[in-house]
Amino acid sequence: MIRSFFLFKTLVLAVLLAGSLHAAEGDTSQANYRLGAGDKLSISVFNQADLSGEYTINGSGRFVMPYIDGLQASGLTIPELTGVIVSKLKPDYLLNPRVSIEVLNFRPYYIIGEISSKGSYPFVEGITYLNAVAIAGGFSYRARKKYVMVKRKDNPEGEEVKLELNDFVRPGDIIRVTERLF
Repeated sequence: MIRSFFLFKTLVLAVLLAGSLHAAEGDTSQANYRLGAGDKLSISVFNQADLSGEYTINGSGRFVMPYIDGLQASGLTIPELTGVIVSKLKPDYLLNPRVSIEVLNFRPYYIIGEISSKGSYPFVEGITYLNAVAIAGGFSYRARKKYVMVKRKDNPEGEEVKLELNDFVRPGDIIRVTERLF
C-alpha cells in the first residue's frame, strides 16, 4: 500500500515536471509572452463591468478601452500591460483598480513555401513545425523535409533561422519550407 502511494506520488510529480518543461520549451507562458497584432485579450477590471471585456490588438499594436485612449500593447508582457492599464485608471477613474488579463487567442502563424496550402493558421499551444506542415496539407513533392526556415517576431534583425521539425511554433512565426535541390 505504501509502495503504491509513493509510486503514485512519483507519477504525479513526473507529469507536473513534464508539463512545466513543455511550457518552457514553447515559451508562450502568459507572463513572458510578448503581445502583438492579432492577439485577443480578456481584460477584467474588478467590479467594473463597463471596463471588462474582450479586446483584439489591431495591426498597429493598439486597442481601445472605455475611458482610456488607444493603448499601445504590442511588445508588452501581460504584467507590463496590467501596470499600464492600472496607471491609466488609477488617478482619474478608480482608487485601487484590480486588473486581470488573459490571452484568449494568440496571433496566428504563417506558413509558405513547398507545402500544399499556404496561409495563416491559428496558433495552438505545443504545436511543432511538423504539426504545422501537416495542418497546411503536408509537404509538396519538392520540399526539403529535414528542417524549416523561420522568421520570428521577437528577432530584431528579422533574419530567418533554421529549425528542426520537432521544435515548437511560436505565435507570429513565419515558417518557410524550402525546396530541395534534387
